[in-house]
Amino acid sequence: QVHVVESGGGSVQTGGSLRLSCTASGFTFSDASMGWFRQAPGQERAWVTTVFPSGKLQYSEPVKGRFTVSRDNAKATLYLQMNNLNPDDGAMYYCAAGVRRPGWQYWGQGTQVTVSS
Repeated sequence: QVHVVESGGGSVQTGGSLRLSCTASGFTFSDASMGWFRQAPGQERAWVTTVFPSGKLQYSEPVKGRFTVSRDNAKATLYLQMNNLNPDDGAMYYCAAGVRRPGWQYWGQGTQVTVSS
């Protein structure tokens, strides 16, 4: 059975930082593309970043230079270090796993990030 669980969300002020974690089980983590998505109220879910099994990283434009994604395959854990947060970053953040192309097969329940001005 697959489990994907996010943690680390919270409330910060503009300019603050948070580190999200995503622990996964039930599939071969090291073989999976792992990503973060976010969804703000009234908006569609948006892709934030991906880390491929090769270690290649991709970021969406709004977070480039501020967010850093990393993975620890030994711990089957994905991280998202978020710095210099602003109110536009406030959203529910979701972790996703892509074990076969195309798309993302497994999703977590999300962790809430709130950024106050």
